[in-house]
Amino acid sequence: MSTKEISSIKTVNPFNNEIVKEFQAMNKDQIASIIDKADVAFKSWRNTPVKDRAAIMAKIAALLLDKKEELGKLATLEMGKVLAQAIGEVKICAAIFKYYADNAEEFLADKPLKVPHGEAFLSYEPIGVILSVQPWNFPFYQITRSAAAHITAGNTMVLKHASNVPQCAQIMEDIFTEAGLPNGVYTNLYVSGKDIEPIVGNPKIKGVTLTGSEPAGASIATAAAKVVKKSTLELGGSDPFIVLDDADINLAVQSAVGGRMANAGQVCTSPKRILVAESIYEEFLNKTKEAFAQIKVGNPMDSDTTLGPLSSEKAAQDVIAQVEKAAEQGATIVLGGRRIERKGAFMEPTLITDITAEMDMYFEEVFGPVMMLYKYNTVEEAIAIANATEFGLAGTVFGTDTKKAVDVARKIDSGMLYINHATSVAPQLPFGGTKNSGYGREQAIEGLLEFVNIKMIRVTAPDQPY
Repeated sequence: MSTKEISSIKTVNPFNNEIVKEFQAMNKDQIASIIDKADVAFKSWRNTPVKDRAAIMAKIAALLLDKKEELGKLATLEMGKVLAQAIGEVKICAAIFKYYADNAEEFLADKPLKVPHGEAFLSYEPIGVILSVQPWNFPFYQITRSAAAHITAGNTMVLKHASNVPQCAQIMEDIFTEAGLPNGVYTNLYVSGKDIEPIVGNPKIKGVTLTGSEPAGASIATAAAKVVKKSTLELGGSDPFIVLDDADINLAVQSAVGGRMANAGQVCTSPKRILVAESIYEEFLNKTKEAFAQIKVGNPMDSDTTLGPLSSEKAAQDVIAQVEKAAEQGATIVLGGRRIERKGAFMEPTLITDITAEMDMYFEEVFGPVMMLYKYNTVEEAIAIANATEFGLAGTVFGTDTKKAVDVARKIDSGMLYINHATSVAPQLPFGGTKNSGYGREQAIEGLLEFVNIKMIRVTAPDQPY
């Protein structure tokens, strides 16, 4: 890239679409040098006692809490997240780092195996440099979800963050350094998406983790498979939110609308398709309209704003195009559906009904403040609608009869299901999906062990039978 060429790695404030700061993309030599340093750092980091690694994770957690407002404002500036939600994101990140700090020694300890003679055990050993590719919608949480586990496990990491949140990427690396993480254990790569695939082929990269679009995931997974490297993918979702006829309607409406409008609807696991029993549909619809009337669109830095802009002008244009196509195909736009006449990447909170299987929106993910409301007659029909998508990330079932709700949840093809609660995250809960939402898990012990060599060691005396 020439110095005259405008970098695609830049902060564009979506509140006013103004460029704040640009970063120069790295060249091949710079990328190779960073990976070399990560490989060298791995040789010592892998031998650092787990207790010492955990201590650094605890320091990172403390620093995140100390700097939560600074980090929150930076996320709001770069991708438009409402400030209170951005600060909440930082708190979740701190909790994840603290979780691994508190549990790493137990999780990574040798695990004895029952054998008839002698002894055997599993040893959990890091594998090397991990390439992490992450999106912009949760600029700190996406880093945390991969880095906290894999660095705690003894791996090193190079991370390619989304090109529109470079300052969020930089401040996280700075915090890691301040906490005492050795040089080379975690480093940002400032490169465009098209430059990622060749990096996968670097022999010093031992694994790849990606959160992003389905095409990006397929491309990276293919590149990794060609050189026999493990990958994990989280590729989005079109999550169902099933409201059974015995549900607490007020709580269900509050959870559905709040969950869908959080982060301007730009959440992989938000309740995108709300499936409501026919007997309570009209009441649910009316209460949803009332809830929409309480949404306050405005400056994401203001404390009373509940819905900010989308992350970029293109993001707003793409979602509007999806809504317009749904209307052309016969869906009913009950509320919203248009751009808001103001500066920035704003669109109206949107409620759509009468979506059928003949429409594109029935199957696709809508990454914006658009709530799709369906009516069903039987639970079997609700399950069929819920599963009628290529995605399988998460979902929710609302009902006062929790046994029945769990029975319904078991029939949904998703990696995560919540009962009487919109999808959320916690350090103790594994995160990941199935079908075209990807594979692999992050968070909890499952995330910690994704990129380790689970080595079996068997000990017997020479004269013992096997």
